Amino acid sequence: MTTSTDTQRLVESHLDGLQLPPSDTDNLNPAQRQVLREEIKALLKAKDAVLVAHYYTDPELQSLAEETGGCVSDSLEMARFGNAHSAQTLVVAGVKFMGETAKILNPEKRVLMPTLEATCSLDLGCPIDDFSAFCDAHPDHTVVVYANTSAAVKARADWVVTSSIAVDVVDHLAGLGEKVLWAPDKYLGAYVQKTTGADMLLWDGACIVHEEFKARGILDLKRQYPDAGVLVHPESPESVVAVADAVGSTSQLIAAAKDLPHQQFIVATDRGIFYKMQQAAPNKTFMAAPTAGTGATCRSCAHCPWMAMNALENLAQVLRSGDQEVFVDEATRVLAMKPLQRMLDFSAELKRSRG
Repeated sequence: MTTSTDTQRLVESHLDGLQLPPSDTDNLNPAQRQVLREEIKALLKAKDAVLVAHYYTDPELQSLAEETGGCVSDSLEMARFGNAHSAQTLVVAGVKFMGETAKILNPEKRVLMPTLEATCSLDLGCPIDDFSAFCDAHPDHTVVVYANTSAAVKARADWVVTSSIAVDVVDHLAGLGEKVLWAPDKYLGAYVQKTTGADMLLWDGACIVHEEFKARGILDLKRQYPDAGVLVHPESPESVVAVADAVGSTSQLIAAAKDLPHQQFIVATDRGIFYKMQQAAPNKTFMAAPTAGTGATCRSCAHCPWMAMNALENLAQVLRSGDQEVFVDEATRVLAMKPLQRMLDFSAELKRSRG
């Protein structure tokens, strides 16, 4: 099995090899950005394409998706939106597993991404061969994987879940007396295990963004802003979850920002989400939760380096050229669709039962 040290080394090596350039938006003046935006709008229309963007991408891309009739949401809703939309080409601004999920759910459509180099530490840290061996070693467990995984890992699973439904699915399985093999995020898995009391075996993986948030730093910031609420994604360490006023998925945290009475929030997730939080609660203030401490360095600093690879210039380029297309082997796609469909059906039934 891949250990946390193995995963950290793999992710660090991958990041070092990327030699990420600064965002193109930093190098463009307002007039240049506007020219690119107008070109992208025209190309989307001409190519019968729709832009779907994740909450963690640059606000410039999120606003473009909204202005062109696209979608800004979490990874599963991005894929479902694409399935319901009439456009024959989906342009996914996010990371590669999101493009793969869109392709799994929309095999008849073309799926493009601004860059196929954008990945995820959870995906990187859960290679299919190691994961398959882990599953084979525990055949009496029901395999539940987080959406932040490759198509191949999804194809090996019994269930795929998002953070918004993970607790409900695992609680359901625990009620049936099933033991759960969970992958890849150990912090989200621990949160689900503690919440449900389920018998769970956890893969040792983590998100490099959420793992860097520090409870002590949040409490220090709370002393400066004692009335601030704390919003935490459950991919964060347990000590960070413990100081939260609300814990939830991206969409759940946006709702909490609107519904909770606080006028200021410390937010322990990717700061790209501030764009939608500010829309939901325009009169409130949002601050990124501290990561490695004052003066320290980090590899993410509350923003995913792979999400940052999505930018105006490569979005325009992929629309011009039609390259950076996402492909999923059909046999893998069919297998991966089964646990995804199981989640979709469960979600629909859960929604009906709750009225």
